[in-house]
Amino acid sequence: MKQTVLIVGLGLIGGSLAMNVTKKEDVFIIGIDGDEATVNMALKQGVIDQASSDFSKAILEADLCILATPISVTIEYLQMLESIELKKPLLVTDVSSVKNQVLEAANRLEHPFFSFVGGHPMAGSHKQGYTAAKPHLFENAIYVLTPSVHATTSEAERLKDLFSQTDARFLTFTTKEHDEMTAVISHFPHLIASSLVHQARIWQETHPYIEQLAAGGFKDITRIASSNPKLWQDIFFQNRHLLISMLDDWIGEMERVRSYLCDEAKEQTFQYLFDAKQYRDGLPVKEKGAIPAFYDIYVDIHDQPGAIHDVIGILAKEEISIKNIQILEIREGITGVLRISFATHREQTASKQVLAHHNYEVMIQQ
Repeated sequence: MKQTVLIVGLGLIGGSLAMNVTKKEDVFIIGIDGDEATVNMALKQGVIDQASSDFSKAILEADLCILATPISVTIEYLQMLESIELKKPLLVTDVSSVKNQVLEAANRLEHPFFSFVGGHPMAGSHKQGYTAAKPHLFENAIYVLTPSVHATTSEAERLKDLFSQTDARFLTFTTKEHDEMTAVISHFPHLIASSLVHQARIWQETHPYIEQLAAGGFKDITRIASSNPKLWQDIFFQNRHLLISMLDDWIGEMERVRSYLCDEAKEQTFQYLFDAKQYRDGLPVKEKGAIPAFYDIYVDIHDQPGAIHDVIGILAKEEISIKNIQILEIREGITGVLRISFATHREQTASKQVLAHHNYEVMIQQ
C-alpha cells in the first residue's frame, strides 16, 4: 500500500529529498511551494505526483509530512497543526539546522495521531532553490535525527527507510547535543566568514586591488558567506544564545593571539599554529559534514591558449560532472595549477585516472 508524503518547500533541500523519495515505489508525493514555477517544474520532471496550495487540506491526505522550510516557517506550520483534526496517524519531520524551538513546538502537540522526529540533513550548497537541487546532494552526508517526546524508535526507522535512497549516514542526538555541535562547526563559522568578507570590503576602500587578490585561501574560508542571507538570519536568531556565548569565547581567543603578537611571543605563536594544524589535519577528509564538502583534484597546466578548455573537454567526454573549478596559480610562461571540485569520491578518482592517462600531472590531497 502506498503512503502519501507531503513535502512543504521544494528548494535545495526539499527538492533534493523529493528527488530521492520519488525513487521509492510505495510513495505518492504531494508538493507545496510558494513559487508556482518550482511546483510546475517538479511536476513536469515527475519529482512530485501532485501539487497543492492548501496545507490544511493536503495534510489530511498525508501519512508523512516533510517541512523543508525556514525554521520560523516550520514552527508556524507546527502551530497550524494544533487546530487541524487529524483523521489518521501522521509522522512529521523537518530539515531545520536549529532544533530547540522546533522541538518545543512539536512537543506541545498532544493529538494521538501526531508524532514528530526532527531531521537535519547536513549537506548543502552555496546555490539555492529547486534548480540547485540534486538527488546525490546527501550522498555520504550526516543526517541527524532528533525525536520528540511523541516519537518512537520505529518512527525514526521509518524515516531512515523513506530516505534510504539518499545514501546519507543517520545519527540520533538530543536537541541540546545537536544545537551545540552545529553551532560550533556550522553556524559560528558562517558568522566568522561573513565578518572576514566585511573586513576585506572595508579595506578595499584603501586598497582597490584587494578584490583581485582575494582568491585562493580567502575564497575557500569565506565560501559559505555566499549562502542565502535570509536563511542564515533565521538560523542566527534561532540559535542566538549559543552564538553570543561563542562570540565571547572567540573574542577571548583573539585577545590571547593579540597578546602573543604584542609581546613578540614567537614560541607561543608557533605552538598555537601547530596545535591548530594538528587538529585540522586529523579531521575526516572524505566525509560530508555541516559545511558542504567537495572532492578536489589538482592539475598542473601550462600557460597557453586552450589549456583549461582541454582539461574540461577530457572530463566532459567521460561525462564527469564538475562542481567548481579554480585557477590557483598561473603566471605568464610558467606552470599553473587548476583545482577542480567534484560532488563524489568516485568522480574525483575517475577524473584523476583519465587525466593521468592523457599525461597530466594530477594530485589528490590526502
